[in-house]
Amino acid sequence: MSKLVGVVSHHEREVEELRADRKFAIAYLQVAMESLDDPEERAGGLIALRAVAEAYGGLGAVAAQAGISRESLYRALSPKGNPTLKTLVAVLKTLGLRLTVTPHQDAKQTKTTDYCAA
Repeated sequence: MSKLVGVVSHHEREVEELRADRKFAIAYLQVAMESLDDPEERAGGLIALRAVAEAYGGLGAVAAQAGISRESLYRALSPKGNPTLKTLVAVLKTLGLRLTVTPHQDAKQTKTTDYCAA
């Protein structure tokens, strides 16, 4: 079977776009990370983090900088991966990113009690 001239895989194109536009890569990852709390969609979030890691140094280099073995990172960022918080934080830090907390869109406002004496 001959290779088609000028044809690029979807994954290769995705990685190129993520590498070319950091703001896009961050927005892409923000949306993807929202899926991590849903077991039905978790694989997509992990694959997105993997694509961003590939765009910004490759998995081998990111793993080395994060202090994780390359094999462990490949496993953690696979569709059936289950990375630890330590792994997520290390990979994000290597990419120049960090975890943040935002309110869930469906969350009801809860009243906080002021325990400080006036």
